[in-house]
Amino acid sequence: MINWVMLLVYASVLVLQVFLSKTESKWPGLVLPCIAFLMSLMIPFGIAVPSEGVTVGFIAQMMLVWLLGNIPTLILVAIYFTCRGKRNRNKQVEKMSIQDLH
Repeated sequence: MINWVMLLVYASVLVLQVFLSKTESKWPGLVLPCIAFLMSLMIPFGIAVPSEGVTVGFIAQMMLVWLLGNIPTLILVAIYFTCRGKRNRNKQVEKMSIQDLH
């Protein structure tokens, strides 16, 4: 069964990311991706070290977990660049319209 509370939280984060990405300054839109990236750095440290010690397989497992933990970061960055690209395109169109009037 779908946990509706978590679905609502995820949807709220995505809406907040779109809102922050559309602001005049570029920095607010980077806050959530940075937080998601920092959280993804903590995920591999939750893996217990095996009793035989650190092996190549263990390191590969940590890297895979870290890459999978960065999926939310990639989604938030994609939203950021999509919104900023549209914003910059609209700004250029406005500049051209103003120049056409003169």
